[in-house]
Amino acid sequence: MARNEQLIRQHKILQILEDYRFGRTLEEIRDELVADLGLTSLHPRSVRRDLEALQAAGIDVAVQTTQRGRVWKLGPRARSPHKITATATELMALSLGRDLLLPLFGTPFWQGIESFWNKVRDELPAAVAAHYEKYRRVLYVLGMPAKSYASKQGFLKTLNRAILEHRVVEVDYQPPGRPVARRYIEPYAIVFYQSSLYIIAAAREIPAGQDRMRHWKLDRFQRATLLDSWFEPDASFRVDEYLGNSLGIFSGGTPRNFRIHVSARAAPWVREDPWHPQQVVKPRRDGSIELTVTAAHELEIIPRVLALGSEAQVLAPVSCRQTIARLIRQMAALYQDVP
Repeated sequence: MARNEQLIRQHKILQILEDYRFGRTLEEIRDELVADLGLTSLHPRSVRRDLEALQAAGIDVAVQTTQRGRVWKLGPRARSPHKITATATELMALSLGRDLLLPLFGTPFWQGIESFWNKVRDELPAAVAAHYEKYRRVLYVLGMPAKSYASKQGFLKTLNRAILEHRVVEVDYQPPGRPVARRYIEPYAIVFYQSSLYIIAAAREIPAGQDRMRHWKLDRFQRATLLDSWFEPDASFRVDEYLGNSLGIFSGGTPRNFRIHVSARAAPWVREDPWHPQQVVKPRRDGSIELTVTAAHELEIIPRVLALGSEAQVLAPVSCRQTIARLIRQMAALYQDVP
């Protein structure tokens, strides 16, 4: 069983109970789970354990005996809204986080953010609101791209459902400079990286036992259709561990260690803005450093090295040094005839 399968079932159970005011029997909940999640079978005992886990987590799930038998339903504490209080400092933090998620404008994610934001503001005491407005005039979030995923919200709904139900998705995908291609993917997660959304999904045409995981940028989706075809998720796959092996969002490569020499002049910049949480910095006597980072693709390393100009050079692997040398020669040729 996939590690997140129980969590997905429990989330779906909450949705079922929210839709039925008078509750559902254990068998009715089981049948809806099987239909909605595309399961081949599910024992009522598993459903009971999920309901008991929700109760243990503090969610008000009650059991009542009716003419239909024993039904499970949400209690009043689960349906009533929670009173939220916030200080001006907490509101500032929430406001800045909202600004950072602006590329999600128009999507179901942003609608949830806006709904929660408006509820918090409506409950604020006048003094706290005034204090917040005063400081918000001098605190800004800059550097965000002028992009929005409002036009992709239909794709997001389809992909989110496919992840929860383990459904295959037929997509028309167009990478830059290439024609549109029809692909079949098995989606595992949605990742928000540097203001862009990516889908972590297995390419269905790649045989089992090989590296099947790919990163699909949502901007490049031309069409996404949910199929009546299901896949068995890889129980050993963990999104956090998978992404932790890389600096960015590149896929299809084996993680390697890259060693970079950074001059004493540029070393403070690298210390201020680490490339990776698990990077290793080895100081040298002259003030320079030797930086070791793990990445799945050299294109995650090369732009960072080139951004430092002559203040940094890759020491290993040799193949990456050769790639940079070739790029520098090509760049130099572009400027030979400049007056």
